[in-house]
Amino acid sequence: MKLKYFKILVWTSIGTTFFFFLFFNDEKNLHTFLITLLLSTMYSFVLGFGNGFINEYLNKKFPWSEATRTRAVLSIISIIIGNFILVYFCNYMNYVVIQNVATTEAFFSQKYGLTNWFMINIALLITTFLHAKGFMEELKKTSKKEVVEQKLIAKSANAQFESLKNQLDPHFLFNSLNVLSALIDENPQQAQKFTASMSKIYRYVLEQKDKELVTVEDEIEFAKTYCELLKTRFEDSVDFHFDLKKEDYREYVVPLSLQLLLENCIKHNFATSSRPLVIRIFSDGNTLCIENNLQVREQIKESSGIGLANIVQRYALLTKRNVFIEKSEDYFKVKLPMLSAKPTIVSVQPDEEIKAYKRAQKRVKEIKGFYTNLIAYCIIIPFLIFINLTTEPYSHWFWYPALGWGIALAFRAFRIFGIGESWQEKKIREIMDQQKNKDHGNI
Repeated sequence: MKLKYFKILVWTSIGTTFFFFLFFNDEKNLHTFLITLLLSTMYSFVLGFGNGFINEYLNKKFPWSEATRTRAVLSIISIIIGNFILVYFCNYMNYVVIQNVATTEAFFSQKYGLTNWFMINIALLITTFLHAKGFMEELKKTSKKEVVEQKLIAKSANAQFESLKNQLDPHFLFNSLNVLSALIDENPQQAQKFTASMSKIYRYVLEQKDKELVTVEDEIEFAKTYCELLKTRFEDSVDFHFDLKKEDYREYVVPLSLQLLLENCIKHNFATSSRPLVIRIFSDGNTLCIENNLQVREQIKESSGIGLANIVQRYALLTKRNVFIEKSEDYFKVKLPMLSAKPTIVSVQPDEEIKAYKRAQKRVKEIKGFYTNLIAYCIIIPFLIFINLTTEPYSHWFWYPALGWGIALAFRAFRIFGIGESWQEKKIREIMDQQKNKDHGNI
């Protein structure tokens, strides 16, 4: 138990002691004050520690954020049973043991029934308020935690994506300069042509660096230009074949993916006029494929692994669909997912966030309304019982509002915490999912 909670109980004991001593005691002496202090301390600490223990136990086993409905039902049950036991214990110690104004038989008779019932309702009122306060504090902490986590995830994903994209500029420039360096020695005229084409291609690289996705059409046009650049150096040693459907041009892929894969083909395979390297770019279902005949060259330097790994990681941040790699003795193939819409790095769309927030806001409002109603019940019903038994002790009409309001409150609890519209919605979704799976099975 926290020290802060202990101090609250001490001050509550002192406050109730002075209140009852000054306004409800005819004899103002030290003995009466000490008895009042003893009783106030007993009630405060027994009820306080008892309900505090129940609340802490439920917080550990059934946190509000993880099991809201179960926790709400258990809180209601534990509040009623716990306070019933605790109040009867305190009243028994008060009237039978400490003040010795009643026998055990008399205490459990109808004579003390009203007193016990009134005290139970007062205890229920206080503990219900504390449980509701605990729920709202937990909800506030959870909401803040989720917001912070989502912001961190979004920032991390964006930072990772930017880092991956920033790898492309130096990577492309480095490989292009290597090609240019080789051409200067082999064919100076071709080197000049290559330089002019490279500036045009690099302009495209700079234009696409801030984009998450580009259309297949844009990427294919760029790839064709880049292939012409490679043909400038390798001439008949490399052949390129494009075979895509027109409807595939409207799909999306990550930018510069084809250029990186074409670089890999050239880097890891040898190409000669007698044994040309054949590279095919075609569509297969909802994937864009890059395939080459396997003519593996011996690697003098270990590959950096930036190209293919970069593509795989960028796709992983944008979609759940994977990049597939196929390798056999004759060919090497990479399949890039073609996306029909532009996803964003953050998985939840703004509209969905707003809808989810409104649903959560509505649910919190319903739960707050239920606890407000419960607190009102715990205040008004004891007051009606007191009025009834004071004015008409032989006509117990208080049962009608107590039972009517109580049944309505119970139905409201069932609807909010698990039985009602939410249960119906779950069942409807379950049946719809079953029907959908059945329909897919029949196709």
